[in-house]
Amino acid sequence: MEFLGTTQTASYCGPKKPCGLTTLPAAIQDPIIQETYQPYYLPGYRYLNCWRPSLFYRISNAQPCPDECHSALRPPTILPALRSALFCRYSPQDWDKSNQLQVRGAEASRLWAGRLTGDSMRLMQDKDQLTRQMQEGTSRNLSQRLSDIGFWKSELGYELERLLTENHNMDTVKRRLECAAEEVNCPLQVALECLYLREKRIGIDLVHDNVEKNLIQEVDLLKCCQERMRKLAQRIDIQMRDNRDAQHALERDLEDKCSAQFIDEKCFNLRNTSDCISFFHGVERVDGTVSVPETWAKFSNDNIRHSQSMRANSIRLREEAEHLMETLSDQMWRQFTDTNLAFNARISEVTDVKNKLQTQLAKGIVFKHREPSLACWEHGLVVSMAPSALQSPPEVHSAEYEEGGDHGAPEELPLLSVTLMSRHFQMLPGPQSHTLELAGAISKSG
Repeated sequence: MEFLGTTQTASYCGPKKPCGLTTLPAAIQDPIIQETYQPYYLPGYRYLNCWRPSLFYRISNAQPCPDECHSALRPPTILPALRSALFCRYSPQDWDKSNQLQVRGAEASRLWAGRLTGDSMRLMQDKDQLTRQMQEGTSRNLSQRLSDIGFWKSELGYELERLLTENHNMDTVKRRLECAAEEVNCPLQVALECLYLREKRIGIDLVHDNVEKNLIQEVDLLKCCQERMRKLAQRIDIQMRDNRDAQHALERDLEDKCSAQFIDEKCFNLRNTSDCISFFHGVERVDGTVSVPETWAKFSNDNIRHSQSMRANSIRLREEAEHLMETLSDQMWRQFTDTNLAFNARISEVTDVKNKLQTQLAKGIVFKHREPSLACWEHGLVVSMAPSALQSPPEVHSAEYEEGGDHGAPEELPLLSVTLMSRHFQMLPGPQSHTLELAGAISKSG
């Protein structure tokens, strides 16, 4: 069916021809069209040739002839109307050919559209299958990734729990060492007080005996024990700081693992029919990763190994602290026992000496009251016997004299008197001074 007022030979009714021009041509002056003849119109046929394709000759850019050339031009030819009508008609062959061309063109267009539709369907099916395969592969990768994250998350959590327990044990050992170092002050003060009190001894009793030696050893031992326990407590404090650093690394890594697990679980649960799915153009070209799976696993493994090393150091320090406390306790107890034994031996020795001095003091006091009077009484008897011998009866005297008796009785009397007086003066100060010395020694010993 044709449009009203057009013919089948119109340019917009045929197939579209490609144009080789990419830009519009430059503007030129409109061509000048001149009619070479004046057609003859029959009555009623004036407007029959208005649709004819090429009734006029078109002369572009024709130069107008001067006035003197009009006479040389050919007069216009007058054609009959029938001949003009037959000249502008198409033949049946042209009509059939045109129809066949249009049919073949439509058939070719239909075949081309069918092939294009088939290719499009195959491409859609291929892309849909490829998309499904890629989604299945991504799901498998996400599942494996979630499994890896869960494994390292459990390892980090287990190691973090053990490290926290070890930190608590280290803090307990540290407090025990500090308390033990503070408690050593009491026996140290006792030993120093004993040394201070023993300096109050007087005279010969300032003896550098076993008690003093043991007390000095005890003071040195207690100070050494305090120093060793405090140094070990400082080492434990440094180790606890290292443990806290390892703990913070584990906690940070564990927090990152939890965040990554949440994101991957959300991605794993996404479907094509899920809500709130948006398309972000170019997001696949953004690479915000800082590691690969090997370095990612190595990072967590290094954190765990570092924590295990810190725990091993902590265990060694705890064992060393336990051994040190046992050793120092044994040494202090042994030294305390030795000091007590030395005190007991010294007390026994002083007690024996004191008892002996007290015995001698008692004897000296008795002798002080008895010996001077007894000596004087005996010497008085001797002195009184000499005059009695001189005043004896003559017969006895003569008989004795005759028998060769002692003829020195008159000379014996002055000698006995002098001896008695000197004996008396020698024995007066002796017992008194010795008695005072014994009393002083006993008081010191007491």
